[in-house]
Amino acid sequence: MSGGSDALDWIASAGSPLRGTLDIPGDKSVSHRSVMFAALADGVSTIEGFLEGEDTRATAAIFARLGVRIETPSPSRRIVHGVGIDGLRAADGVLDCGNAGTGMRLLAGLLAAQRFDSVLVGDASLSRRPMRRVTAPLAKMGARIDTEAGGLPPLRIHGGQALVGIDHTLEVASAQVKSALLLAGLYADGETIVREPHPTRDYTERMLSAFGVDIEFSPGFARLRGGQRLRATDIAVPADFSSAAFFLVAAGIVPGSELRLKQVGLNPRRTGLLQALRMMGADIVEDNGGVHGGEPVADLVVRYAPLRGIEVPETLVPDMIDEFPALFIAAAHASGPTVVRGAAELRVKESDRLAAMANGLRALGLQVEETPDGATIHPRTLQGGVVDSLGDHRIAMAFAVGAQRALGEVRIGDVANVATSFPGFDALARGVGCSLSDA
Repeated sequence: MSGGSDALDWIASAGSPLRGTLDIPGDKSVSHRSVMFAALADGVSTIEGFLEGEDTRATAAIFARLGVRIETPSPSRRIVHGVGIDGLRAADGVLDCGNAGTGMRLLAGLLAAQRFDSVLVGDASLSRRPMRRVTAPLAKMGARIDTEAGGLPPLRIHGGQALVGIDHTLEVASAQVKSALLLAGLYADGETIVREPHPTRDYTERMLSAFGVDIEFSPGFARLRGGQRLRATDIAVPADFSSAAFFLVAAGIVPGSELRLKQVGLNPRRTGLLQALRMMGADIVEDNGGVHGGEPVADLVVRYAPLRGIEVPETLVPDMIDEFPALFIAAAHASGPTVVRGAAELRVKESDRLAAMANGLRALGLQVEETPDGATIHPRTLQGGVVDSLGDHRIAMAFAVGAQRALGEVRIGDVANVATSFPGFDALARGVGCSLSDA
């Protein structure tokens, strides 16, 4: 948020056509991993495009507490003086992950392998997110991690355990759990193999390879051997596709709009929304393609086009799980209903995103039928009204976008957490024509 995280509500309403060129902040998932792997590497790494969000800063702050020197010569730039795979040291007190599920789950794998004890805590939202899916397979490797009842944080990690590699098939496809096991696997005796029921994002595999780790991976599979070291490398973080998603939808639903979003990360396990929007009739073109830090990138040029409702293919769901709030807004402005299935994972994000989006759209006059793993959205013109984002950054941004076609003012409550993933979202939105202000 432009005014810091103390302004809690937004007022959004119909704005003008969206025009211009946007530099979207750096990818959150890549930012987390870049500072982690640079910290574990031998030598000094420079990270360009680091996301200046609360989540990613929390991860960087944790590594500073674990004995890693990290310089910030300018915003979005970090110089990380790696301490090597065996160079971390015990922190004084608990390690606060804030709202970052990525940070907590990856750190669980990494810290389980250290000589010292650690305690990972998070904010109220993170403290309600299940961690057993990561602690259970780590226990199979020899880790000792205590949780609260129901597998909830804090995570109390007992160091000094000898880890052994495992061949593990994930019950639920999760890039975070996969990454935690691979990080633990760097310290484990023998090989660690992770298999997935559906392929998930391969950020960790691509970046470990960029840091010199011998890792074999393909969609739904990863294998590495323990005992390897990482060598320092410079990383250019691509623009975050999840953040770009809100502007793709905004320009796609407001007549007369045309936006260019520069150098957006297009990891194939991340761009399910791009495929879904194109199926709905969206006009989105890729330009100036290249590679940043092992990740494919391109400018995305989006123009307004009439959208039609679709049945979202379940095969796309794992590749767009973070972008469903934006998809719900696109569906609200399409012709004909949109059906979502196979997305039960949305119920255990920063909020129950299925319920939050359904309730918010109903508050603005839409008919939405919820199921345990999805919803059917029946489109119509949004009315004015009041929406509770439940402190979930993606819900807040989704309704800020949706309100650009509403017939009245939409008040969006509890938006301070937008700063966790997309600092300055409201200022950027206003700069290209959105009507959005602090309440």
